[in-house]
Amino acid sequence: MPAITNDWLEPLSEEFRKPYYKKLYQTVQREYASGPVFPPADDIFNAFHLTPLSEVKVVIIGQDPYHNFGQAHGLCFSVRPDVDIPPSLVNIYKELADDLGCKIPNNGYLVKWAKQGVLLLNTVLTVRAHQANSHQNIGWEEFTDAVIRTVDEQENPVVFLLWGRPAQMKKRLLHNDKHLILEAPHPSPLSAYRGFFGCKHFSKANEFLVSNGREPIDWQIEDIM
Repeated sequence: MPAITNDWLEPLSEEFRKPYYKKLYQTVQREYASGPVFPPADDIFNAFHLTPLSEVKVVIIGQDPYHNFGQAHGLCFSVRPDVDIPPSLVNIYKELADDLGCKIPNNGYLVKWAKQGVLLLNTVLTVRAHQANSHQNIGWEEFTDAVIRTVDEQENPVVFLLWGRPAQMKKRLLHNDKHLILEAPHPSPLSAYRGFFGCKHFSKANEFLVSNGREPIDWQIEDIM
């Protein structure tokens, strides 16, 4: 796993020294050595590399990475440019079109969001090929809980978008009244019609950021030709 070297390093350094993280590190190394694991090892911490702590404006919490070849690259809901857009992200784009008039793009590559301060955080950062949730309960949850608490401690106002029950369970980690917490059903085709569609989280997030003197997010993902 590549080291985190930007401003995340100091607040997370204590986690790296804890016994659970040493065990997690060893488990993940064994998994990568024994068969296909996603994302590629160099991409595990992409969410942190692309979105420094000091620049976080919005946090979107996913579960574990996509588990088919070529999809996952370290950002929740995002896929590489040449990969079919997954169903949940299709629904995110539909809500963006309805909420902010964004054009639905031809790709699911969300690096533009990450570079603007949208922390696209899965609660589990690796997965065995074709086995959803296969790396649950090996230690990642403890690490990403520490990440969420670290963001909660920041002085700059941040929007937390909690979609679906697993993400909403992280609300217990959030105690800073400077931040905005928005909850909705998951954008999965199984649940999007129960209240994700029409939640207007993207416009609400931008309104909150602007009202607190922060630049809004340009949510439009451009087509890749």
